[in-house]
Amino acid sequence: MKQKERIENILKLLDERYGTDIICYLDHENAWQLLIATILSAQCTDARVNVVTKDLFRKYPGVEYFARADLKELEQDIRSTGFYHNKAKNIIACCQDLVEKFGGEVPEAIEDLTSLAGVGRKTANVIRGNIYNEPSIVVDTHVKRISNRLGLTKEEDPVKVEYDLMKVLPKDHWILYNLQIIALGREICKAPTAKCDACFLTEFCPYYKKNSGKKTTNKKTEGAR
Repeated sequence: MKQKERIENILKLLDERYGTDIICYLDHENAWQLLIATILSAQCTDARVNVVTKDLFRKYPGVEYFARADLKELEQDIRSTGFYHNKAKNIIACCQDLVEKFGGEVPEAIEDLTSLAGVGRKTANVIRGNIYNEPSIVVDTHVKRISNRLGLTKEEDPVKVEYDLMKVLPKDHWILYNLQIIALGREICKAPTAKCDACFLTEFCPYYKKNSGKKTTNKKTEGAR
């Protein structure tokens, strides 16, 4: 089976399993709230971030409030998200740049977004996809792991994974792929051990074929002893 056909089958099955609605799991009402929530989500669950931002966005109702925030106080406000020293420092610096360089608005261009403190390509692509509807591929741990298992990339560096996926995935699936793969990663294709027996993609998955072959060989070897 050709790679293009295999990918088409994978995407069709993902659509059937998880639907085609674009959903953002981080609660937000506008671009700057999503930007800060995404910075907070590093090494933290979306559920925990949503708990923290519920009060945080009441206390700091705009980027200018974060830009003027006291570092130690903000650290305590976001402490439960982890890595709060760096996150607080980055949020203040990021919002200061938003005020001083971008008139308080969150920019659209990836070069402008990644110039902000605490904003890498992953965060920038979350903003571009969810706020500006710009097709983008967000590479988190689920997307990197499962894309490797599905044979869509051999890279480990998130930026290289992103570029590989942009080459092989149709543009209308870029945003959706991330959401579906996150759902798959949480439900079935877990790290370090995938629930391959429960997976609906095994027919098109090199990782499954490689590992199921090992199991078969082991069983035969054990039977021969």
